[in-house]
Amino acid sequence: MELSKKQEKQWLNPKILFPALKESFYKLDPRIQAKNPVMFVTEIGALLTLLIVLFGKSSSQSFEIQITVWLWFTVLFANFAEAIAEGRGKAQAEELKKTRTTTKARLLKDGIETTVSASDLRKHDVVICEAGDLIPGDGEVIDGIASVDESAITGESAPVIRESGGDRSAVTGGTKVLSDRIEIVITAEAGNSFLDRMISLVEGAQRQKTPNEIALSIILSGLTIVFVLGVMTLKPFADYASQVTGQNLDEIMTVPVLVALLVCLIPTTIGGLLSAIGISGMDRLIRRNVIATSGRAVEAAGDIDVLLLDKTGTITLGNRMASSFLAVSGVRVERLAESAQLSSMADSTAEGRSIVVLAKEKFELRAETLTPQNAEFIPFAAQTRMSGVNFKDQNGKDRQIRKGASDSIKDFAKESGFKIPPDLDGLVEQVAKAGGTPLVVIDNGDILGVIQLKDVVKGGIKDRFAELRKMGIRTVMITGDNPLTAAAIAAEAGVDDFMSQATPEAKLKRIREEQSRGHLVAMTGDGTNDAPALAQADVGVAMNTGTQAAREAGNMVDLDSNPTKLIEIVEIGKQLLMTRGSLTTFSIANDIAKYFAILPALFGTLYIIQGQSQGPLGELNIMGLESPQSAILSAVIFNALVIVALIPLALKGVQYQALEASKILQRNLFIYGFGGLIIPFVGIKIIDLIINRIGLI
Repeated sequence: MELSKKQEKQWLNPKILFPALKESFYKLDPRIQAKNPVMFVTEIGALLTLLIVLFGKSSSQSFEIQITVWLWFTVLFANFAEAIAEGRGKAQAEELKKTRTTTKARLLKDGIETTVSASDLRKHDVVICEAGDLIPGDGEVIDGIASVDESAITGESAPVIRESGGDRSAVTGGTKVLSDRIEIVITAEAGNSFLDRMISLVEGAQRQKTPNEIALSIILSGLTIVFVLGVMTLKPFADYASQVTGQNLDEIMTVPVLVALLVCLIPTTIGGLLSAIGISGMDRLIRRNVIATSGRAVEAAGDIDVLLLDKTGTITLGNRMASSFLAVSGVRVERLAESAQLSSMADSTAEGRSIVVLAKEKFELRAETLTPQNAEFIPFAAQTRMSGVNFKDQNGKDRQIRKGASDSIKDFAKESGFKIPPDLDGLVEQVAKAGGTPLVVIDNGDILGVIQLKDVVKGGIKDRFAELRKMGIRTVMITGDNPLTAAAIAAEAGVDDFMSQATPEAKLKRIREEQSRGHLVAMTGDGTNDAPALAQADVGVAMNTGTQAAREAGNMVDLDSNPTKLIEIVEIGKQLLMTRGSLTTFSIANDIAKYFAILPALFGTLYIIQGQSQGPLGELNIMGLESPQSAILSAVIFNALVIVALIPLALKGVQYQALEASKILQRNLFIYGFGGLIIPFVGIKIIDLIINRIGLI
């Protein structure tokens, strides 16, 4: 799905460049330009000067032709910026379209299997897929478990497991089953699949202006109207000045000159790049395998100030590992380790395997007293919250070993009339305070002690949270652990707050509470029980491995199903807002600079006093531009070229740093505000020297 790294860096890739050049001319259609008021005014001005050049008579026709050409270049360069941004998305869409093939589906109806075209499938149909089959449409696994290759969608070659009855039941059309057999219920109509929606989004066909873009467009339109009115007053002013001074300004105040002046003063830079900035924001998410359902979701990510993050898999590695054995008074640690190992021999979970390994590494235990054929393994059950084994040892003695949650083992012991050691609660609390999970072991009625399971906090995650704190974002860890364990892990990870024993209702309530205080909230989720919270959050990132309900509830889908990517999403959203704000600042500062560069040169000889070479306004011509004509032409050329020069920045985005908002504002005002004032003076002067040196004026 992703563009190659070379294509990412080389935005002038021929596969994108040439279609974008063609698209630039297509976008000259006034119906398209009307969506961008600033560039629409520019195009009308370019058309007006073209008509004057074609049908008018002027002594400075060469100058007016050059003005006209560069005005059209200004419009084309703005179109090119948008077309390049769209072209990157279309290149990705083409890669996605290659995954759509004419697939046959094995439809199961009333117990009878028939082969039909995938395009004939309807919502709620049930299909069968086995090893080697392409999944014909989006759906949910309702029976079976299989390994699925999703590289066509995610770009990742590692297969994933899809199974019924869990939070990893959703499958996507176009992916391939690698093993086993599954039954799937179709959840999307033909033409409205996840893949179809992805293609539409990356092509930009469904992109609509966000509220922030609309607000900025209104401001830019207002500035344009102000400058139109301002430029319109220059002609009467010039006529009046001509009568008073006896100077003829008709050759200076021509319609092409006034149009050129208007185009230089209105915010064409940001007007030409605004759409490209928005498209590129979504493009940067897509290149990180995140699909946003709208540009509004990307912008909301930039304004987020509260992050709700699941502990398991996000803050911690997800697999709890046995780290130590803590025996109660009067019990040898070796006995506790042996019983723990025996109870875990049939436990295929990561926790169970780690207990076996820890007992082997610390005490060289190898479960020699256990003969599998004479053993009855008790699997973990949600009702009992215990697992274990019943067997006869080498002496023919019956042994019943259980390990499980402390309250479950204590209840089991009380019901059986067994004694509970007085120091057990202290050991359990010790493990919980350290951020671990305690498992209690009981062997033939004797409670031996506690296994400490530690959920390892991811390396570097504390530093990431510190960066978010600098950005003014508060992090909240969500976990089902008890409060003691949750508090310990929260302290180790460096989060600002935590929710222990969190239920779907508690998550939803917390989000609403935060929003009622004026905060914008983001969270991740993958299960059906996460759907209400994902729908309520301002930014809800659903995991692609999750259920269909979760994917439909969120406004973003992470194809890699990596919960920590939420932090990257926030950074991309902030980068989008920073890029738009920085280039808007640069554009307005640019226009102010061009105003003071052009007008003094235009009216430099007005109200001249005998014996002087220039009038009062000429004193402000600090750049020493050669003539009014060269000043106008230099400014028009600079105005067009600066759009092209800023295309890479609009596509890549302003570099983001995790700093306080005030420091970011100060830095960007200096770079793009002060820089926007200085660069036009330098650029226009250089162009003025060049065009006079080569004799264009």
